[in-house]
Amino acid sequence: MQQQDIDAELSLSGAQELLGSTAAAHLGYTGEDGTPRVVPVGFSWTGAEFVVSTATTAPKVAALSARPDVALAIDAGNTPEQARSLSVRGRADVRIVEGVVEEYLAAARETMDADAAAEFERTCRQLYDRMARIAIMPRWVRYYDFGAGRMPRFLQELAERNQP
Repeated sequence: MQQQDIDAELSLSGAQELLGSTAAAHLGYTGEDGTPRVVPVGFSWTGAEFVVSTATTAPKVAALSARPDVALAIDAGNTPEQARSLSVRGRADVRIVEGVVEEYLAAARETMDADAAAEFERTCRQLYDRMARIAIMPRWVRYYDFGAGRMPRFLQELAERNQP
């Protein structure tokens, strides 16, 4: 997928709304034993990359260092009409940073009042001497809004064939 196509998908109003409304996603990757994994993660969107922060000892750190190809899914909606999803494929760049990943703290500041965010930061700085910063550069992105009819091509074709 070309960068302008990635940028176009990410700039859609529905994609932007989804990115701004949640910090939860599902990360798919290949584990160290070669089998697939999908784990819930928190993320920050910087406008250029998705950042996942975790302990340096988390199993995904070693696995992504060895096999950096990933998928990320960000979903919302509880009915078919409300179902929206941002599907991302990319490569993870894992870096170990001293202290706490700044995007991790910034995300907390966006969802907490000042006192709670300050307490969260204090606790994190006590807990983590180092953290893993996992930056995911999108190489393929698709935004789906099932209620609006924006769905995978195979489903659109199936629906069109079955129209009266």
